[in-house]
Amino acid sequence: MADLFADRLFNAMDRNEPASGMLLVAAPGLASDEFSRSVIMLLEHNPSTTFGVNLAARSDVAVFNVMPEWAPLAAKPQALYIGGPLNQQAVVGLGVTKPGVEIAEHPYFNRLANRLVHVDLRSDPEQIKDHVQGMRMFAGYAEWAPGQLQEEIERGDWYVAPALPSDVIAPGSVDIWGDVMRRQPMPLPLYSTYPDEVSEN
Repeated sequence: MADLFADRLFNAMDRNEPASGMLLVAAPGLASDEFSRSVIMLLEHNPSTTFGVNLAARSDVAVFNVMPEWAPLAAKPQALYIGGPLNQQAVVGLGVTKPGVEIAEHPYFNRLANRLVHVDLRSDPEQIKDHVQGMRMFAGYAEWAPGQLQEEIERGDWYVAPALPSDVIAPGSVDIWGDVMRRQPMPLPLYSTYPDEVSEN
């Protein structure tokens, strides 16, 4: 099954290059309990390090219970998301700026794409609240060693796609993986309802 998807789906398509602000979309049937149906927002990608957070893994923990000062800025559902398996004691903040905000003028923002920013959580939320439409908080992150991500892309594990602001602050009812797949070139939309467990379909 994995060979089918690697050889005939992602590997047969034109590829975007991974970069900060791009999405890694897990292949249908990716044999990984941690990354099945995941959508990773890349926060950094260079020859020495690659890391990002999974937009699609919501926890049952409320942001208010962990970081109450940031809860008013969190988009609904105001839950902590699981960014990845590494260092889950650390929290990463992503935000969507309001239209017209000049990102470069605000030192607590690191621009990723469109209106998407990596937010410095050491900052005062009061400084930021008037500049963001919404935020997400992620416990932990995913990381790749030099060359590792490229090998996984070549194998067909990931499809690289542009991100939209709505991917970060999507409502809880949205299937982010399916939503991202539906807007990709054919035939990827045909796989947007591919189940997490094929045996349960």
